[in-house]
Amino acid sequence: MHTGDATKGLPVTDATARDGGFGPPGGLHALSDAPWFSLLGPVAVRRHDRDHAPTAPQLLQLLALLMMRCNHRVHPESIAHEIWPDETPPGGVRAGVHSLVSELRGCLEAAGPTPSGRSALAVRRPGYVLRLGPDQLDVLVFDQLVRQGQEAFLAGQYEQASRLLRTGLGLWSGDPMANVRHGPVLSAYAAELEEHRRAARFLRIEAEIEAGRAEELLGELRALVAADPLDEGSHAQLMRVLGRLGRRSEALALYRGLRERLVDELGLEPSETVQTLRRDVLRAGLSVR
Repeated sequence: MHTGDATKGLPVTDATARDGGFGPPGGLHALSDAPWFSLLGPVAVRRHDRDHAPTAPQLLQLLALLMMRCNHRVHPESIAHEIWPDETPPGGVRAGVHSLVSELRGCLEAAGPTPSGRSALAVRRPGYVLRLGPDQLDVLVFDQLVRQGQEAFLAGQYEQASRLLRTGLGLWSGDPMANVRHGPVLSAYAAELEEHRRAARFLRIEAEIEAGRAEELLGELRALVAADPLDEGSHAQLMRVLGRLGRRSEALALYRGLRERLVDELGLEPSETVQTLRRDVLRAGLSVR
């Protein structure tokens, strides 16, 4: 994702391995007095249970853009392209951007300094940089937890992978940047974040299937299939779960429904992965992998 340096060595405990909720998990940020910045849901800047994010639409948009590129310089032209894509800002690009940055800096100063004691929003000519610590931004924490989850999965540590991925997914509180108007840059970034969430959820479910928790996943997978009737990934996972539970007829009926929709709506056959899974269900029943 387009953010700064990721976190390293974040502690994860059973207490922080939750799937849902808002704000930093206690084990990841509780010892810091620095503000907590959120993009995985409404944009927020929280410190001591108070949100210091601006409410003006353009200031929120600027804040989201700087959070997206935290610890990297953002040029005035990039800011103007996001906030005023089809017009010139009042007074020109540099004057318009400078005015917004000055207002935003006041909001962030009210939230408190960075761990180093410096202002979070700084000038780095010819642009601006939002300086955040590795445990101050939910996207950075999410990315690190997903990487750790991937490593645990590849090592065959499926319960640990599930805990790590659930902790990361628990940082989400809704659609990304839900309270922000999206220009061309933030629209693309929001779509990218959603794909990362889908991939993390898919891997979490894979870990839990491998950990022998197939029956627990039935309700969630049925809901995912209903929400996206053309999603081959969730259909494949549900087919595997049904096969492992000995419910071959349901797994095959699920395949037939998916194939009909793909052919009727997209003119496509199911992927080779899904077709192979169908053959496995026919041959193996309970031993579906």
